[in-house]
Amino acid sequence: MRKEQEIFDDLAKLCVSPGYVHAIACLCFRDNMVFYDKKEGMTADDMRPLFSSERLIRTEISTLIGLLIKEEIAYALPDPSMLWQYITKTESLLKELHDSMLRPAIKMLEQKTSQKHVGQFWTGEILREAIFYGSESAYSFQYRELSLRKYARDNRWLEDTKSFSIERVRDITHMAQKIQDEKLTKIRARYSDIWPALVLAGHTLTIHEIADRTGIERSEVEKILMAFSVPPKNRNTSFQSLNDFNIVAASPLIRYNDDSFISFQQYNLVEAMYESPFYWMYEDQNYRVTAQENRGRFTEEFCRGRLGLAFGKENVFANVDIFDSKGKKLGEIDCLVIFGDRIIVLQAKSKRLTLEARKGNDRQIKDDFKKSVQNSYDQGYRDANLLIGKHCKFTDSASNEIDVPDEIKEIYILCVVSDHYPALSFQAREFLQFEETDTIYPPFVMDVFTLDALTEMLQSPLLLLSYINRRTSYSDRLIAPNELTILSDHLKNNLWVSDGHDLFVLGNEISSYLDVAMTVRREGVPGERTPDGILTRLETTTLGRIIKAIEAIPSPATIDLGFMLLTLSENTITAISEGIDKIIDLSRKDGKGHDFTIGVREGSTGLTIHCNDDPMPVAVERLQTHCVLRKYTERADNWFGMRIYPKNVSLMLGVSLGYKWEQNDDLDTYARSLLKFDGNDTSTTPGTTKKIGRNEPCPCGSGRKYKNCCMAR
Repeated sequence: MRKEQEIFDDLAKLCVSPGYVHAIACLCFRDNMVFYDKKEGMTADDMRPLFSSERLIRTEISTLIGLLIKEEIAYALPDPSMLWQYITKTESLLKELHDSMLRPAIKMLEQKTSQKHVGQFWTGEILREAIFYGSESAYSFQYRELSLRKYARDNRWLEDTKSFSIERVRDITHMAQKIQDEKLTKIRARYSDIWPALVLAGHTLTIHEIADRTGIERSEVEKILMAFSVPPKNRNTSFQSLNDFNIVAASPLIRYNDDSFISFQQYNLVEAMYESPFYWMYEDQNYRVTAQENRGRFTEEFCRGRLGLAFGKENVFANVDIFDSKGKKLGEIDCLVIFGDRIIVLQAKSKRLTLEARKGNDRQIKDDFKKSVQNSYDQGYRDANLLIGKHCKFTDSASNEIDVPDEIKEIYILCVVSDHYPALSFQAREFLQFEETDTIYPPFVMDVFTLDALTEMLQSPLLLLSYINRRTSYSDRLIAPNELTILSDHLKNNLWVSDGHDLFVLGNEISSYLDVAMTVRREGVPGERTPDGILTRLETTTLGRIIKAIEAIPSPATIDLGFMLLTLSENTITAISEGIDKIIDLSRKDGKGHDFTIGVREGSTGLTIHCNDDPMPVAVERLQTHCVLRKYTERADNWFGMRIYPKNVSLMLGVSLGYKWEQNDDLDTYARSLLKFDGNDTSTTPGTTKKIGRNEPCPCGSGRKYKNCCMAR
């Protein structure tokens, strides 16, 4: 096998061949475009070709473009046979290059197989491959729209220094995308007739057509396009090996003639729009500090806004200061979410992966990760412990004291970075040092784009918290290319990893369901806004309506109940909904109370539902007693209960019992009158169950009185 540099050098020679620019245009057309039937709408099947192992990925094509501009481009169209040779040779060299980068990982796996002593698996040399070939974590429309928020405070600098605003950049890049889509769609319709003759033209944008379509002056359009173009006479001399700086990353456009620019990859342009302005500002010594501060403020404010969308602004607090009893400041939380007895502590960082780390420098990779993620987590963990300690004062950005729950059941630490961080999930799994307690869950590491997608698709406290709960619980058993893949699987299949599986690996193509939904929602293309799965299954059922009602009663018991309901399979959801509908119908007909009980999770958990219009004190005691006895009879470790009102099917009460089952003589006596549930029919009404006195010993075996134990839960 040849060395990586030898392969790279051969690729560099190929890319400066006469007419090679047309080969790149054809590869971009083949591997970057998604075509769909407007009448049928976009589907996951339309997206799936993007995940084929046969296509070139964006970083590979960017490499080709970076090598193309190392010499003056020869635009003459080669004959079809030569063009085909260019394409096949390119694919062959890129495959060889990938195999070369995989060699260290294969060698390490062989050592593990032969049981030789090996060190850490994810070395910098191995991570180079994951970093270069890793999937994108952001959608193009996220880069385009988030840029407005990222640079909102920097507009004065942009206008004074560059003579344009970030809004103008967004308008022009968006129009450039529309124009290019129209051209390439027309070319596809005639593809068999013209072969590659017009493909390069489809990737060409003119100043006058953008100006005419946007109403922006041609001089301003040209100024903006030039700001994102390879400078004249620049030959990308620093790009001598695969992981060297490639100017195409910052300047993706190529000036073709006085009126035209070539844009091979739309994604490159919007990514540069999101990232490049910061580096322009950073070069201004007088503005550098301000640019850094604005970058950090953007991340914090964006996170607060997105969490507020799911939890409500009143439950999200930004820039929270923590003080001890003497007024000494102990810490600061970027974003704090309080929902019932569940807490989210979010810490944001604006540090990205450096060029040296991308080259495989072990020390630099770990140093970048420490500054971007580890420090963020360490701060979050310290703050989480202060929340539990109950001796601190918490104030929001306006110095108003925040009411923190006395009893906190779960704390989730979210570590958020502001930029695309290649192979973030792999690095978090390998490098992140964290502690887990009964209250503080493992950290959830993500970028702002993942948070954006999460809060777009799971726009409710219960749905989002339930997902975070499971995602963090599976952190050591779940592997995927990025977080969007895991979210997509959850939306489609309701994320669940059974105890019998040590490792659960997801393929990148699963994200096609989320890709369609996000594109439909943000770009307005026809198609399904929500993948057929957990969200669609719930919305049409009685149980789904009850889950929504739980969010209006964010007590510890109802949140526990909601979490359990969201883990159920489609068949179980249907069975429970049918059971609820049945007892509601009975109660409406005879005016009496009826109940329904079902066991889930192989008998380890159960659910009892009461439907009646009893006064609240009576309803509470009956439901609590029934759940305690059912839990004992079924020998379950967890039992849930809910009471619904038959007239409008509203949730009035939730019960959660989560203690380990143990034999108890008192409960044996109490439970004799309770009919055994066979798992198929509705059970008897709670009136057939022996009542437990308020001052009697609690049947759970705690030694406390019933009124001070399970009855109070």
